[in-house]
Formats: sequence, C-alpha cells, structure tokens
Amino acid sequence: MRHRDDMTFPFEEYERRLSDLRQRISERHMDAVVISDPENIMYLTDYQTTGYSFFQALVVPLETEPFMITRKLEESNVIERTWVDVTRPYPDTGDAIQMLVDALREFGLDKKRIGYERNSYFFPAYHQDCIHTTLTDGKLLDCFGIVEEGRVCKSPMEIALMQNAARATEAGMKAGIEACEAGVTENEIGAAISAAMFQAGGEPPAVMPYVTSGPRTMIGHATWEGRTVQTDEHVFLEVGGCYRRYHTAMMRTIILGELSPSMYKAQEIMKMALDAVHSKFQPGMTVSDADNLIRNIITKNDIGARLVTRSGYSIGIAFPPSWDEGYIVSLKQGESAVMKPGMTFHIIPWMWGVDGDKTCGISDTIHITEEGCESFFTMDRDFIVKPASANRKLLSLDSARQEQTSKSNKKSPAKQTT
Repeated sequence: MRHRDDMTFPFEEYERRLSDLRQRISERHMDAVVISDPENIMYLTDYQTTGYSFFQALVVPLETEPFMITRKLEESNVIERTWVDVTRPYPDTGDAIQMLVDALREFGLDKKRIGYERNSYFFPAYHQDCIHTTLTDGKLLDCFGIVEEGRVCKSPMEIALMQNAARATEAGMKAGIEACEAGVTENEIGAAISAAMFQAGGEPPAVMPYVTSGPRTMIGHATWEGRTVQTDEHVFLEVGGCYRRYHTAMMRTIILGELSPSMYKAQEIMKMALDAVHSKFQPGMTVSDADNLIRNIITKNDIGARLVTRSGYSIGIAFPPSWDEGYIVSLKQGESAVMKPGMTFHIIPWMWGVDGDKTCGISDTIHITEEGCESFFTMDRDFIVKPASANRKLLSLDSARQEQTSKSNKKSPAKQTT
C-alpha cells in the first residue's frame, strides 16, 4: 500500500477497511476475493471513474499485496487516486478476464479458494462463464456482500461527508421549489436544481433529479421531458445530492394553487409517518418492523393513496444507475436485518394515487444513532403552496411577452444572406 494523505479519508481509514475485509475473508475460509462492484472498489481504495462499464476488479489476497485489473486508460485513476501500488491493465484490444486469470496465476492464487461477487451488475454472466472455464485449478466461491458488511454502518467520518451531500441536496431542492411556477417547463426546474446543487459543492449524482408535474407525477421514476407546468397543478420533486460519491436524498411537493382537502390529508399523514420514524426508530429494531410502522400509517387513509414500494432503503456510496444501497438493506416486509448505529436510510413515506391521479411525497434521509435517529436536513416538511393568483399573473406576463416577441419578429425584415 502506498501511504498518501490526499484521499477522501485518512489513510488509516482505508487500512482499517482492508483489515476488516481480510477478517471476513478469513472467516469464510477463502484465500482472496475479486471485487468488481464500483461502490465496493471505491469504499476500499478511493478509486472512481465513469468508465466502469469496462471490466475492473480489485483483488484482495488474505495476506499479500492487493492489485487491480483495469482498462489501460483507467490505470491513471488507480495511480492518481488510490493507495493501490500494483496494477495489471489491459488494452482495448485485450481480454479483461484473461488478464485477471493471468494475474491470479502470477501471484500464486490460481489454485486457491477465490471469492467473487456473483451478483454484481458489473461482473456479467459472460465474464463469469469465462473465468469458470479458464481458471480450472482453483475453487471459485460466491462472496457477494462481503464488502457491504463493512459499508452498511457508516463511520463518523462518512456521516460528516454525507452532511456535505445533504447541503447540496437542500440547495438543489430550495432552488427547485423557487423555480416551480405555472408557465415554466419541467426542464427549467431541473436546470435550477442541478445548478444549485453544483454551486453548493455537490458533484454529479448517480441519478439526476426527478421532476414531474400534474398527471406526470403518476409515472414512476419519470423526470423532466419539457412539459410546461400549469396553474392549479402540483409538482413532485425528488433530489439526490452527492459529495465524493456519497448521497442523501429528499422528496418535496409544491402546490400551484389552493391546497385541496385530499392533498392536505396526504401532507399530514406523511408528516405523521416521519414523526413516528424520529420517535420510534432505534438500534435493535428490525427493518420489517420499521416498514410496518410507516406502511400502517400511510395505508390508513381515505384519499385513495397507496405506498406501492418499500418504505425506505440504505443510502451512501453510489454510481449510476441508482443512488441507493437498497440491495444491502431495504425497509420492507419480511426482512430480518436489524438497525444499528451508523446505518443511513432514505425514508420514503410517499403517496401514490391521491384522488386517483396525483402522486406526492415528503421524505427524509436519516442516520441511526445510539439512542434513536437524526435527520441530515433542516428544511420544513410541509407542502409549498403558491397561490393560483400569482401563477395566473405569471402566465399572463409570459403570454404578453410571447405575443410581443411574435409581433416584433413580424415587423423585423429578415436578414439577407449571400
């Protein structure tokens, strides 16, 4: 390992993470593991790149020096970002899995018990077939989850880093709320959110903000598509801020007109669910019980709304295509995982189908403490209500400007081109 002091965390933190991983490798009676998940590689080494669609792997032997297999172009990221001192890059014309097998042979691991992340998005079946047919003298074992055991509970340093992400999240959400007016496009709202997040120190998130308005709020995971927001509609925003690949996320709802009785009920029910989270969540609680606590509150309504998903999920390190760690822990029925201090969750007591045609949400990102839980955010949870009269005035001004522009264009002679 190369000792350096310019990584996201102190060098000693990476030494601790590697030591803990090796303890788990030993407990599983393996000689080495091949880690291919981008989040896990970053957790262990600080390595990151947008080029993770090409095969990459960190090989961690039980005792000897770890090494990385990367595309040749990405070797610069290993050298400039990480403590890893040994690399075996492959050219674009080369065979990534053959390079991995050759390296395992080079370091005397080809006849050993090797763990690999069988369920990783980035170690596809084709590559797994190749290594099984090529590395015939060793024993390949599924070690999926072996790094995540260390990731699921965040250290105080990771919590502090997520607070930076939370500042970007809040800045983006406040800008998005400010931009929500009748007559603007969803694209303009998305642009305002993105600009504010980045200006607040945020970095490119794993998923860009979700921005939907009116009937489009009923479309799952939709985002802006140029639609113009109308008066007397609502806008649903979900923003995930990022800092050093760590994320926090929140949902908010904006009403452009009057707050209807149904939407008021939705607001109060979701606030009740979040109040229950902050009063009841604590170490030792199962995530199934946590889900039931939220689900029972949301389900008991007379406005036609449903909680159609899990009620929350672990959140932290993420690369596209998703900002969540829900595959590690999700709040859903039947899950036996137990909450522990340092766990971080995006809690989503959102409501789908209010009055049959509206989706709205208020959410929170929390971390479990020794005594309960705390939010990363300070923003108010109530729906933001913007009176219809103000929105109609904006629409009238916008229409007047468009009409004036049209008249000016008709009066101005077209330029001659030669």
